[in-house]
Amino acid sequence: MPDVTVTLRWTGAGLVFEGGAEGPPSLRIDGDGGVAPSPVQTLLVALCGCTAADVVEILGKMRVPLQALEVRVEGDRRADPPRRFTRLRIVYAARGVAAADQDKLRRAVALSHEKYCSVLHTLRPDLEIGTETLSG
Repeated sequence: MPDVTVTLRWTGAGLVFEGGAEGPPSLRIDGDGGVAPSPVQTLLVALCGCTAADVVEILGKMRVPLQALEVRVEGDRRADPPRRFTRLRIVYAARGVAAADQDKLRRAVALSHEKYCSVLHTLRPDLEIGTETLSG
C-alpha cells in the first residue's frame, strides 16, 4: 500500500487539471501556466511549503519566536528538453527572529535541507520511478 496517493484529472479545457488527495481540498494545475500554476511552478511551491513547514516547526521546538516567514525558490532550467532544473536557490525571509537567535534560524534551515524536507530529498537523482499505463 503506498504512503501517499494523489490523482489529477483533466478538466477538458486546454491543459488544465484538478485534483489532489482523496476528497477536498483540491488544486488546479495548468500545463500552460495561464489560469493556474504550471506543473513546474507547482513543484517549486511544494518545495517552498515543505521546507517552510520544517523551519516553522523546528523554530517552534527551539522556542524561537517568529512573526513571519517567506520562502522563495528561484530555479534555472535547461534550454532543451527535458527542461529539468539545473540549479535552485532558496531564499528565506524571516521576521521577528532576534539577533541572538539567528544561528538557530540558520540551523533550522540546515536541518530542513539535510534531514527533513521530503520534497527536496525527492529531487535527488536516485529516485526510482515506475510507470503503468491503463486505458479503458
